[in-house]
Amino acid sequence: MAAGKPIYKTEDEIELIRESSLLVGKTLAELAARIRPGVTTRELDQVADAFIRDHGGYPGFLGYNGFPNAICASVNQAVVHGLPSDTPLNDGDIVSLISEW
Repeated sequence: MAAGKPIYKTEDEIELIRESSLLVGKTLAELAARIRPGVTTRELDQVADAFIRDHGGYPGFLGYNGFPNAICASVNQAVVHGLPSDTPLNDGDIVSLISEW
């Protein structure tokens, strides 16, 4: 693609983008409702994977360049693209979750 050239989408492509964006939003809302002390980001990853599949999608991160999870989960000082882990969340932890369909 040449720099500065716009990429035009068809109506069908725009609809797919809209649908996937809605699913990402619903997935993140589902995860937000489950974040609490004691839960692990690996548990949240499993919830996201099941939620996305149950709604007709496939986790976009899963398998991308070898990425092993459905979401990126970063806690506290981790900036972005963290791997979900078995470490329980603590009260006051700052959690960043990224999902893609």
